Amino acid sequence: RPAAGRAAPGTATGTGTGPGRRLLLSTPIFYANGPPHIGHLYSALLADALLRHRRLRAAGPARLCTGTDEHGLKIQQAAAAAGTSPAELCERVSGLFRQALTRAGVAYTDFTRTSEPRHQRAVRHFWGALSDGGVLYKGAYEGWYCTAEESFLPESQLAERTDAQGRPCKVSLETGHEVHWTKEENYMFRLSAFRDPLQNWLRDNPHAIFPDPFYQCVLRWLDEDLPDLSVSRERSRLQWGIPVPSDPTQTIYVWVDALVNYLSVLGYPEGHGAWWPAVHHVVGKDILKFHALYWPALLLAAGLEPPERILVHSHWTVRGQKMSKSLGNVVDPSVCVGQYGVDGFRYFLLRQGVPDRDCDYYDEKVVKLVNSELADALGGLLNRTTAPSINPSNTYPRFSESCFPKVQDSREAKGTGRACAEDYELVAAVASLPARVDSYFKNFQIYKALECIAQCVRQTNGFFQRHRPWKLDRRDAAEQLWLDTILHITLECLRVYGTLLQPVVPHTADKLLSRLAVGPGERGLSALVFLARYDGKPCPFEGRQLGPDTGVLFHRLGKSETMKKRKQEA
Repeated sequence: RPAAGRAAPGTATGTGTGPGRRLLLSTPIFYANGPPHIGHLYSALLADALLRHRRLRAAGPARLCTGTDEHGLKIQQAAAAAGTSPAELCERVSGLFRQALTRAGVAYTDFTRTSEPRHQRAVRHFWGALSDGGVLYKGAYEGWYCTAEESFLPESQLAERTDAQGRPCKVSLETGHEVHWTKEENYMFRLSAFRDPLQNWLRDNPHAIFPDPFYQCVLRWLDEDLPDLSVSRERSRLQWGIPVPSDPTQTIYVWVDALVNYLSVLGYPEGHGAWWPAVHHVVGKDILKFHALYWPALLLAAGLEPPERILVHSHWTVRGQKMSKSLGNVVDPSVCVGQYGVDGFRYFLLRQGVPDRDCDYYDEKVVKLVNSELADALGGLLNRTTAPSINPSNTYPRFSESCFPKVQDSREAKGTGRACAEDYELVAAVASLPARVDSYFKNFQIYKALECIAQCVRQTNGFFQRHRPWKLDRRDAAEQLWLDTILHITLECLRVYGTLLQPVVPHTADKLLSRLAVGPGERGLSALVFLARYDGKPCPFEGRQLGPDTGVLFHRLGKSETMKKRKQEA
């Protein structure tokens, strides 16, 4: 069989580290047994923001793939309960996911359905590669099977409970879903043979799984028992799935089928070499084992390299409780978009979501954050700077070096020009902001990038308030120079914020940049220069007529009573 660490020839073509290298970003493909919730959207929005940020950096060709996982016992049972066929159920639910992703502004380039012929062909070929490599064998398998999670669970991951009728039963320790003892003859994958190759991969690539707590978790798993993996189910139990090639009595295990979507989207087995393994998977922590243990082992067994990075995020709770249908607290993203707007919803999830710990969701929290940071701080600043009473010429005014002379240290500012130490601190903070934001995006810490931007917006409001430009007398030439300089600096700050916020709140950022007359070719990150005049260089925006008034940048969200009413209407 192929050596465990060796890639197939040509696999990594075009995936070097240069600026033009390709990258595939992926969300999990979502299970089509029910409608989307905010946990699904959070995965997609993280990947979408990373894609948009990369495109603004002009870092090379990039794609974002998502889709629906449409096979398995859970779907077979959900369809039967709904009195429909699995195909009809998947068609409807897949449409709901497409609609939810589009409504939330997710700019996916590829949407895979595992029921598609191109995907099924890729799965059959992948199975053939595993079979040819000698890593599959047929064996009797028995154990506790969880239909909800589509996986067998060891005793160590089970707990004793009582069911609705008061009878004792076993459940998954992590999810609480009931398990059933299952005995059948299946194809098994020699996962146990891949402990060393997986440990070597992780040792050589300490950032392959990120954030670090999840990397450490996978290392611990590799130190524990690593039993061989059942990779098929008896066809008599599971008809809704891809049959094992050359053995029609077996159906390929749903997780093997689903994971291959990351290859089928790239044209596997012929076309994937131009992209693979330059792939970053964005996944929830509940599916970490499938992506960080089983998937890399399956890839190595098939002669392919593991993905470049697996970016892991935690879950959303609702008022401190786990989302569940039985509690009736599942949050519908379509309702959220209706309540808070696309950008309000995106901003909240990406600003509040911390990948390595669970985050809590409730309406009042969204309203407070979005009103404070988008409507008041950012929108208010733009409104004040472009108001006819303070900027009657509706232009990007001139910067005066005499009012704001360049200093090496903000402490030197005393007694020179009109600027004070805090003003120089603001300029230094905004000048370093693009690099800090870039670093946070690369480290999968979008929430920290937004925290930095919000802090700078607050500082800019402080700068504007401190100097009270509305009190300055325009008839005095010196006062006019200082007024123009205050406006120039504030508009420059807003231009930087608008540029950096494009991956997160694209509509609001577009509105802001259009108001500042920043053209489509001036919105990239590679050429973003802040306050060029402070460094004695020309500023292309100075003296430019501002764009047309686009109205309120972001409308304040109503109080919770209004929100409840809008929620009911939605």
